[in-house]
Amino acid sequence: MSERVPAGPLDAAGALRERADDARATASIGRRVVAVFAVLVGVSIANLYYVQPLLPMVRRDFHVATGVAALATTAAQLGFVLGLLFVLPLGDLVERRRLVSGLALGCAVALLAAGSAPDIAVLLVALVLVGATVALAQVLIPLAATLAAEHERGRVVGLVMSGLLLGILLARTFAGLVAAASSWRVVFYSAAGSMIVVTVLAWVRVPRDSRRTEFSYGQLLGSLRSIVRSEPVLRRRATFGALGMGCFSVLWTSIAFLLSGPPYHYSAARIGLFGLVGAAGALMATAAGRLADQGRSHMVTVAMAVLLAGSYLPIYLGARSLAGLVVGIVVLDVGVQGLHITNQSLIYRLAPEHRSRTNSVYMVSYFLGGTSASGIAAALYPSTGWAGVCALGASLGAVATAVALADLRSARRAASPSRQVRGAS
Repeated sequence: MSERVPAGPLDAAGALRERADDARATASIGRRVVAVFAVLVGVSIANLYYVQPLLPMVRRDFHVATGVAALATTAAQLGFVLGLLFVLPLGDLVERRRLVSGLALGCAVALLAAGSAPDIAVLLVALVLVGATVALAQVLIPLAATLAAEHERGRVVGLVMSGLLLGILLARTFAGLVAAASSWRVVFYSAAGSMIVVTVLAWVRVPRDSRRTEFSYGQLLGSLRSIVRSEPVLRRRATFGALGMGCFSVLWTSIAFLLSGPPYHYSAARIGLFGLVGAAGALMATAAGRLADQGRSHMVTVAMAVLLAGSYLPIYLGARSLAGLVVGIVVLDVGVQGLHITNQSLIYRLAPEHRSRTNSVYMVSYFLGGTSASGIAAALYPSTGWAGVCALGASLGAVATAVALADLRSARRAASPSRQVRGAS
């Protein structure tokens, strides 16, 4: 059963250009191009997550409370939301290769500032700037969807998203290992170097993009509201995205504090290795894009939402059981990433002339959900501990499951023969 994807509002000239370009994209996108996009997206998005296993070290170096140190995660995600809202729509206005290269260079500068921060306030500001420039990853994903043929769009989005998800999850492993061998500051210096490489690679390997809207920047931002009003698929998928990212952020905002304390007493390097556990779940979730291409998006959504809610039982047991924690992380990441890939596969079938703005709306909702849940988890952990944050994550998963089941029932009623007969009479 597939969700019907209506066309959205657009300027006529932009629509004709986009549809002509999409009509030419009948051949499969090259694997090498997809691989380059996946690498660029993964390396870029990782910058949002390096700080998570470093929080205990940041707390000690700056002599701040646990809740204050946890704000580093929230700051990076808040910056990303701002970038998605104010930078990502530029993908419909500015040549995307130039935009991606400029943002990558800006991200390198912000990372150098984070590594040199003399106090927690400067670090938080630098991380907001890092988050804002990392929006370049979400400029690349809709571009990959545009270059793909219609029949393979879900698969291509899934592959590029695999790069993004691996970047998110392996960032923790990289940060933990580097910090254990040197310091948390070296993590940010290393990341700055990687973004300089991304700047060059994007300029050399990302195809030039002639798609452009006739809108001004102000009109682009103003059009976001009309896109939201006209696209019910986008509204539903943005809701699922916010709930899924909320579940994800609850865990990863708090886990470093759990693992650095009793009974584990893990170092930053060992904490970072838990990203490898999540990576396995992310790779398993790529099948969601293929199932969405086959018209099974509703059933996939329900299944992924159930995994979100159910994952927090073994995660809760992980306070004393390493095996339970590992199982819970894998289940959670399969649910979160499978739901996210399904969402993006569907929203990229909307009107192609405003893909960057559609993605902006979706990703703002996605990371607002994550930022809000991260902030709540940071506030809960000092007073309620692991049980409190697990209850928060399970509650978000339960809400996602309820919404997915209601959506499935509505779709089945709309597709029932009796309803179709009555509608035709």
